[in-house]
Amino acid sequence: MQTTVQDVDCLVIGAGPAGLAAAHELMRVGRRVLVLEQGAGVAMSWRAHRVGLRLHTVRRLSALPGMPIPRSYGRYVTSADLVRYLEHYAASSDIDIRFGTTVTHIEPAGGIAGRPWVVSTAAGTTYEATTVVMATGYNRRPFIPDLPGLDGYDRPYVHAADYRGGDQYAGLDVLVVGAGNAAAEAATDLVAAGAGRVSLAVRTTPHIVRRRVWGISMQAIAILMSPLPVSVADRLASVLSRLTIPDLSARKVARPQPDLYTRVRRDRSVPVHDTGIVRLIESGAVVTLPAVTGFGADTVHLADGSTTRPDVVVFATGYRRGLETLLDGLGLLDEQGTPTSSGTEAAPGLYFVGFTVSATGALRELAGDAQRVADHERRRPHRDLALAGQ
Repeated sequence: MQTTVQDVDCLVIGAGPAGLAAAHELMRVGRRVLVLEQGAGVAMSWRAHRVGLRLHTVRRLSALPGMPIPRSYGRYVTSADLVRYLEHYAASSDIDIRFGTTVTHIEPAGGIAGRPWVVSTAAGTTYEATTVVMATGYNRRPFIPDLPGLDGYDRPYVHAADYRGGDQYAGLDVLVVGAGNAAAEAATDLVAAGAGRVSLAVRTTPHIVRRRVWGISMQAIAILMSPLPVSVADRLASVLSRLTIPDLSARKVARPQPDLYTRVRRDRSVPVHDTGIVRLIESGAVVTLPAVTGFGADTVHLADGSTTRPDVVVFATGYRRGLETLLDGLGLLDEQGTPTSSGTEAAPGLYFVGFTVSATGALRELAGDAQRVADHERRRPHRDLALAGQ
């Protein structure tokens, strides 16, 4: 394999919403940007979602910088329409994207003037860059916990990332493992598609919020509450929950602790947006079970000592960032492999965009990350010297 070296000004890794927003904003402040994307198109992870999936956030608060999402897409945009929007965003912004390029490692250049970062790719091309933006996505690699007995479990199981809709599970007994938005949406979709029985294995009672309260979007309420001290926001959110979410304790779903905003900040756990799951739990169409502790050959073991025998298990157990190999030895990730910063300079000339977890909406937050990165780069004192050497 022949190795080639290319000099670039700004290198953005990933052509999802975060990467496109970062590229757009860096170009706005006069930088020359190249985006490297492993897949064959923009927003590859959004293309993989089940048909009909919609954003939890409202259209007007979910747009990337410089381009509103068309009103015709509705209040809550489908994943398919979001892909259309992102394709148009990339084309109209004239973003230079190199598809089919897998980045394998990023390291300091070790003294190359004006080009402090070296980015290696699987194809053998190496890029020497003034600025690098990591925008590979918060939900990059599906995660299934290594539960006892899972390797010997004989029945089918799938991660929610590979769940394409409930039609293939009609008439079957399905256990959904998890209590976040992906779990709630999968359970709701399975009931609508005619699954024979739908169970939800819950380890920690989630916070559930309505999409709209008294005609106001919950996202807008979260934005208004975000400047408050966490303890105050927690108390207000608890009061709002008791006013808007029924008591589900009769269905073995206890009231969550009054710690919604604490969980967001401490655990990076956002609340569940109710798209029908509350009604289904109330009616018994979705049965809640204790947490899964392990597996037998054809059984699932639960925390209360009981077992269940579903036909299929859907793991809605989250994702990992998958950055450890790319950034090995740089000390920029925490113990869970998540960047310790997002939207600010993590190392001279290196940024992360799209890794902020907030109750105010992921797309809104990554747009803010991108704007902060561009504004910081515009003010960096070495920028003019670096560009002058091109």
